[in-house]
Amino acid sequence: MIVSMKPPYDITPKILKLISSISEKIGEVNANFLTKQSPQLRKQNRIKTIHSSLKIEGNTLTEEQITALIENKKVIGPKKDVLEVLNAIKVYDKLDSYKFSSDKSFLKAHLELMNGLIESAGKYRKQGVGIVKGTIVEHIAPPFENVPHLMKDLFEYLKDSDELTLIKSCVFHYEMEFIHPFLDGNGRMGRLWQTLILMTEYPVFEFLPFETLISKTQDEYYKSLALSDKSGKSTYFIEYMLGVIEKSLEGLLKYNSRVLKDVDRLEYFLKLGIKEFNRKDYMNIFKDLSSATASRDLKKGMEMNMFESVGNLNRTRYIAK
Repeated sequence: MIVSMKPPYDITPKILKLISSISEKIGEVNANFLTKQSPQLRKQNRIKTIHSSLKIEGNTLTEEQITALIENKKVIGPKKDVLEVLNAIKVYDKLDSYKFSSDKSFLKAHLELMNGLIESAGKYRKQGVGIVKGTIVEHIAPPFENVPHLMKDLFEYLKDSDELTLIKSCVFHYEMEFIHPFLDGNGRMGRLWQTLILMTEYPVFEFLPFETLISKTQDEYYKSLALSDKSGKSTYFIEYMLGVIEKSLEGLLKYNSRVLKDVDRLEYFLKLGIKEFNRKDYMNIFKDLSSATASRDLKKGMEMNMFESVGNLNRTRYIAK
């Protein structure tokens, strides 16, 4: 029996700090029911994800053009770019139908993502490849005959239930880029599969466009890949990706605290089953809310007959009806 090796990385203080911060923010996301975003916000985030992931690969279509394609409207643009977007829309729409720990599912997703773009869509490469930046060879991928068993080992690693999902998703992304299993589409597959791994434990990642931040920090993205290559461990890449995930969650929390309406907040708060509370209790649930906004919310709740108040000023308490 051959035992597959766990991909090498170190747990650094930076990684521990980021995991702690991400866990806290995911708790806030869940508490503020942001996993159940409005259909409009989900659509916007999906558009951002597709736009950013393909922009990294040189796609020229704008968010407006991608929106038009999602709405089945005609778009004028390079034929290849339009096809890339149409393929990505199909794949992201059925993201939950793929199994994150299955290499067959992985190949099927590549087939659908790269269909009509390369002849070998859905198949591991059958030739050697290197990544060249300018005149410098940045990375020589493992020989093509090693790809099937290297990928098999990587999918075995994904089944390790003792490994943290946050770490696992970053390690898979890095190792897959290192193996470079396809002739084309490796970058977008790495980002797609990281999303899939994360959303199996944290549903919010289905619509969290962390690709937008990767797109804005492309130099750091490639630098973290190169540093990990040189060190022989995915540590640098894990630190980079966890930083991207943390900032994306932070952005989601800030954005939603602006767009959630007072009635949305009040209805959610009452669904928590809290029968008696004060303004501070309310603000503990919506942490980015100012005391003035919280007071306005509670006044609105009174007007809507959601609860009644006892006491006055700082001693006011509210009793749900």
